[in-house]
Amino acid sequence: MQGVGFRPFVLRLARANTLAGWVLNDEEGVEIHLEGDAPSLDQFVRSLVAERPPAACIHALDVQTAQPIGFREFTIRDSRLRGRPSVRISADLPVCEACLKELFAPADRRYRYPYINCTNCGPRYSVIVSLPYDRRNTTMRAWPLDDYCADQFGDPGDRRFHAQPVACPACGPHYFLQAGNEVVLGDDASIARAVELLNAGAIVAVKGLGGYHLACDATNPAAVQSLRDRKFRKEKPFALMAASVQEARELVELSAEAESLITSAARPIVLARAKIELAHVSPGNDDLGVMLPYTPLHHLLFTAGSPRVLVMTSANRSSEPIAYRDQEATDRLNGIADAFLMGERPIARRVDDSIARAGSFGPVILRRSRGYAPSAVAPIPIANPILAVGADLKNTVTLVVNGQAMMSQHIGDLDQYESSKAFRETVDDLTAMYEVPRQDLIVARDAHPQYLSTAYALELPGAASYSIQHHRAHVASVLAERSAWEKRVLGVSFDGTGYGDDGSTWGGEFFVGSILEGFDRVGHLRPAALAGGDAAARHPVQSAAGFLAQMENLLDLGAAPFFFPERYGQSLELARKRVRTFTTTSVGRLFDAAAALLGFTREVTFEGQAAMWVEHLARTEAFAEPYDFPFHEGELDFRPLLGAMVLDRLHRTSPSRCARAFQRGVAKGLCDAIAVLSETHAMDTIVLSGGVFQNELLLNDLKSLIGRRVEVWTNSTVPPNDGGISLGQAALAAFLHLKQHA
Repeated sequence: MQGVGFRPFVLRLARANTLAGWVLNDEEGVEIHLEGDAPSLDQFVRSLVAERPPAACIHALDVQTAQPIGFREFTIRDSRLRGRPSVRISADLPVCEACLKELFAPADRRYRYPYINCTNCGPRYSVIVSLPYDRRNTTMRAWPLDDYCADQFGDPGDRRFHAQPVACPACGPHYFLQAGNEVVLGDDASIARAVELLNAGAIVAVKGLGGYHLACDATNPAAVQSLRDRKFRKEKPFALMAASVQEARELVELSAEAESLITSAARPIVLARAKIELAHVSPGNDDLGVMLPYTPLHHLLFTAGSPRVLVMTSANRSSEPIAYRDQEATDRLNGIADAFLMGERPIARRVDDSIARAGSFGPVILRRSRGYAPSAVAPIPIANPILAVGADLKNTVTLVVNGQAMMSQHIGDLDQYESSKAFRETVDDLTAMYEVPRQDLIVARDAHPQYLSTAYALELPGAASYSIQHHRAHVASVLAERSAWEKRVLGVSFDGTGYGDDGSTWGGEFFVGSILEGFDRVGHLRPAALAGGDAAARHPVQSAAGFLAQMENLLDLGAAPFFFPERYGQSLELARKRVRTFTTTSVGRLFDAAAALLGFTREVTFEGQAAMWVEHLARTEAFAEPYDFPFHEGELDFRPLLGAMVLDRLHRTSPSRCARAFQRGVAKGLCDAIAVLSETHAMDTIVLSGGVFQNELLLNDLKSLIGRRVEVWTNSTVPPNDGGISLGQAALAAFLHLKQHA
């Protein structure tokens, strides 16, 4: 791993053990040559693993004997590239405690300097332009070191020894603030003015590690609503930044697992149950997403008197990618931000905040980006380079180089022009970073013929190209995380949409098999109608019409207590006549249908909103007897499930109780299906993946119902939603290629 202070650590360790030789970065990682007595060499190897820097991860250690050359001291040599790089690049790191102590020490040269960093912290991926990780290959190359920084950079005993982004107020970049015609120069003055504006209810665009944030006082309802209005973000929750762990504990219920996540080196946004209500921050949702300060600038804002809880959301208009270039930010955020707190150091690539949660089956990453990307997510045993382009929603791409799968940061939904442009830029960036010629690539793509990512993949001049079915890729992503290539499992893939083998829309699938041999479909949700096609994902009443079209004995749902809009009747007519209607097995659309029956009859304003609404409504009830959701002859039959809900609603049962009975019914029906299929196919391991399994209440119910009958595997390194698809694509394509060229 480059960028974690490993070479300086090696030098200090070698000298402590009176060893001579050298260390350098090469295309595969770190190479060390040591000379000395046997006990000292043995102690060095033990300490290398046990005492490595906090952010370092040793993937493999290969020790060989060599003839002594006669070195008299230990040195760091210049980096060397002899072939295609496969070294792992460090993710960006949060400011460390040692730097924070200096940041607020008046006698320190870097007192209140917002770009303070050392070998243990600071920017990495967001400043690297090319490999190897040397200052000349970063966005800091425009700032030569002064004598003070150069002395620290060259001193093996100093914490900043070979810290590539090192700088100080005399030789490094600075911040300034711009608000209309007002320009405030100087770090302290610009930060003070930003704090003044935030306290007055203004919206400030703040340049961070991987892009700009839009910040405002989270406790000021008018400021938060103004941000929603300007950003055209009607209801999707905003992320919060709390000044400290203590403030975070006052906002949300932080379990030990959640606190471990929020304070980890990745510093993600952590979703947890809200303890207080903040107007307009997370409407209709009882979770809040909270993160802690991770840059010196964040700490400086809070200590300068900023509100203790800030909305800190990606700087963009709704659905666009985060702005990260200065001119782009001022152009795209014009009319949204009242002021811009801008830093002079360029950002090499946009890297959004990551999102995580402490889940029923362990920590889960819901958006993998800053703090995690572009670290390797799995070893894949193939020598050929692979590019997996992911899906069109929540897109990421995965590049496999010398058997290491490097997943990109979160890119977004490719139906938006700026996101599709960012997708192409990310592919160009990764392949250039690792010097992979396009013609050498094995390309993996989704089977959907109309995906933008699919069209792009088909344009590439790769060595081979493979179409990977969406839901098999979900299951494969879980197995790839564990390097379980031959393990036969029962895989469950539940999501909103994915192109099936038969050309219909899948999303409630059961598979048996392995990555090595492939996956056979052995079960699914009973097919329903999808009236109006993709529009049903935006209008829950359309999903309801498609599912209820099979249930002619139901009463008129245009009457009380449903009050469905006219769209429902129109969609029902389309479904019954099979006009502009498609077939679906999507559990995501089943949740949308339930949402409509429970009262969510308007258009959604963000993807997954209706299903989230059902989950949060159900959480308000401790328990309800589950609705029947039977599994018979390979099908989960939704008709008894929805039929019972309709009858309960007609009998005026509370929506929250109906939601709880629905959630519990889905969990029990799934457990029954797992019991049947695992016995039929002699499976002892169950894999759960797909966007539906972001539903924490569903997972909690599943865990209580399944017990210890089988082992359950879920995603932990990559997201269960479509953000993890590219890893599954890469793994399946690798073994397909190996089979065909055996």
